[in-house]
Formats: sequence, structure tokens, C-alpha cells
Amino acid sequence: MNDRPSGAVDRGLLGTYLNDHLAGATAGVERVRYLTRAQQGTELGAALRPVAAEIDQDRRSLVEIMRAVDVPVRRYKAYAGWLSEKAGRLKTNGRLVRRSPLSTLLELEVLRLAVEGKASGWQSLRRLTDVEPRLDAARLDVLLERAARQQRILEDLRARQTGETFTHTG
Repeated sequence: MNDRPSGAVDRGLLGTYLNDHLAGATAGVERVRYLTRAQQGTELGAALRPVAAEIDQDRRSLVEIMRAVDVPVRRYKAYAGWLSEKAGRLKTNGRLVRRSPLSTLLELEVLRLAVEGKASGWQSLRRLTDVEPRLDAARLDVLLERAARQQRILEDLRARQTGETFTHTG
């Protein structure tokens, strides 16, 4: 079975797909900014800052790719991603006034999953480069490498946070 698609790209489906990823990317940018602010002045906050900058750049890259393939940005989908991230903060965490120790761990897990989803999107687009010449294979390869590095960093931070969350000293 051939792994590469053949035929023409369905423009409508590609537009929906890219706008759905844009909604997710918007939520991811908001979540990593929120967590980085919450961890300001900590080792975790310092480790997240460059990842947050890359995640923001990845969202901009997605918008540039959408322009390159003539897919209009559906602002309502981006807004839905923004809104869903804000709503996700309202979950109960066992604390009324301050952050639960679980909050940071769960947010790192969400970010790790979000980066995995982003990588899947880059992989899907990379597979289309043979039938959609406006997709830049080299650029997608760079984005895939960056997503893999982000996954490793977030997984390391998540693993460390697990120990800090569930163990007590003193």
C-alpha cells in the first residue's frame, strides 16, 4: 500500500482541518502562557519560557501555511480555541483561592498532548507535499523536529512535576 496520497487535495476538507488545528494552537498558546505566568520566578517557569515562545511561533507558522495554500482563517474557530482554554481553567481542583498542586501537573499533561496533536498535524501536511506543491516539505520537517523536541522537554518537566506534586519533604 502506498503511504503517499494521490489525486487532488480536497480544499474544503483541508480548510476545515487547518482551521481546527488553528483552534487547538490558539488554546495551546493561551495555556502555555498561563502556565508560564503562574510559574514565573521558578525553575519550571524558566524552562517553559522558550517552549512558550516556540509554541507561539508554531501558531504563526500555521497561519502562514494557511495563507500559502489559500485557506482562509476562520476567526470564530480561533476564538473558540481561545474560549475553550479559558473555560478549562474553571474546572474544580480542590482549592478555592489558590492553585492546587495538581494544576501544574495537569497543565503540563495537557500541553504535552497538545504538542503531540500539533506534530500529527505537521505529519499530515508533510504527507501532502507531493500533491500540494504550496506546502514546503523542508519547513514542515523543521516544524516536526521542533515539535519532537518540545514533546521531550514537556515530558521531562511533567515527570519531574509528578514527583514534586505527589511527594512531601520534611
